[in-house]
Amino acid sequence: MRFVNRVRELADLRRWWSAPAPRAAVVWGRRRTGKTALIQEFAQDLPAIFHTGAGRPAAGELAQFGRQVAAALPTMTRDLAQRPYRDWDEALDHLGELASSEPLLLVFDEFPELVSTSPELPGVLRAFLDRAHGRTRLRILLCGSAVRHMEALQEQRAPLYGRFDLTLLVHPFTPREAALMLRSLAPADRALVYGLVGGIPLYLSWWDQSASIVDNLRRLVCQPAAPLLTEGRLVLATEVEQGDLPGAVLHAIAGGRTRYNEIKDWVRAEPARTLDRLMELRLVERLIPVTETERTRRKVHRIADNFLAFYLGIVERFRPEIERGLGESILGVLQQAIDEHLGPAWEAAFRDHLRHLAQTGELGPDIVAIGPFWTDDSQTEIDAVALAGRSRRPVLVGEAKWARSVSAPRLYGDLRAKATRLPEADPDDLRFMLCARDEVRDVPEGLVTCTAADIFA
Repeated sequence: MRFVNRVRELADLRRWWSAPAPRAAVVWGRRRTGKTALIQEFAQDLPAIFHTGAGRPAAGELAQFGRQVAAALPTMTRDLAQRPYRDWDEALDHLGELASSEPLLLVFDEFPELVSTSPELPGVLRAFLDRAHGRTRLRILLCGSAVRHMEALQEQRAPLYGRFDLTLLVHPFTPREAALMLRSLAPADRALVYGLVGGIPLYLSWWDQSASIVDNLRRLVCQPAAPLLTEGRLVLATEVEQGDLPGAVLHAIAGGRTRYNEIKDWVRAEPARTLDRLMELRLVERLIPVTETERTRRKVHRIADNFLAFYLGIVERFRPEIERGLGESILGVLQQAIDEHLGPAWEAAFRDHLRHLAQTGELGPDIVAIGPFWTDDSQTEIDAVALAGRSRRPVLVGEAKWARSVSAPRLYGDLRAKATRLPEADPDDLRFMLCARDEVRDVPEGLVTCTAADIFA
């Protein structure tokens, strides 16, 4: 898989590496977000030792680590086959001495797997970092996919608290970043792929850009043990906390139970802490009207991860029959369901695009918030509203339609009518934007438009 993007993350890592005497770094994030690829890209021209924890017995991990050291430093005088490391203390002290004059990178990937069989390792690392600081040029980087464990490393009571100079959380790609992996597709098809698999680099790499959408769905979803079919179950098993409640909450939201009380009634338990955790993982997003504060009761939840929404919302209901061999006949039904499903993901991508325009100054000065708006009676819904200044006055409203082509006049009129329901907004002072996948037709003067070619530039 070709490495793309991660410009900011690479800059942060290089800045950390160039510091005179940096303390450890920690890189973490969900599975499949490309953490290891990021570190390998960063370290490709550096003297480096990589060790990936695999949950081996402690002695096995240490022996494998010694083999990694020997392979990375072939001119080292110590024969680790004849004189293996006895413990992690000895291993770190030896590498610290080897890096006394020249910098050396030590990467512990899947660090939680190491700790599972060597629970003393965080304390050993803390002692080494304290006694060796300023006396060695060994740079230690910890990486892991167990998000809760990696966050716990940085908490106040943890042994390594205060010992990190860089903490880097790696998120899935945004639409503009995902487009870099889908260069051979037309923008409208990039939007479709992103709406199905989201910004996970591995999933994007599975999409065959030379094949049709139907052929990709057949290969990735509609066969027993197909990659995305298998991945859905794996995400549910590995990305959320143990127990049945997180999965039940996700299924409730995917099934249209988006308000807190609806979720609570469905799961028959108090879901507050579980919802907070799922939002920390960016699997769930809590939406409120952009004109409201967090105190409002008008809160709804959506599955924020596009792939998980696709899997829970469509694929999972067909899974038993796909595994029994009916995938080919299900393929047409799946296609029909996709068009009905992708509206919310397209609206979220549209809001992400507006945030990008706000960052570059193209929406005007002092943009402080971008989000959806709806009224108490849900009779008025606007996909995106931009607020500006300390007064948070509305300055732009926008509507995104999951259609290849739309005619502007009627939609523009509807949007102006909806804007009259915005607090303290005068439609004559607002900018209006319409969005479709390929084109917005018959555009009246003053209306701004965008398409997938803009969002997935």
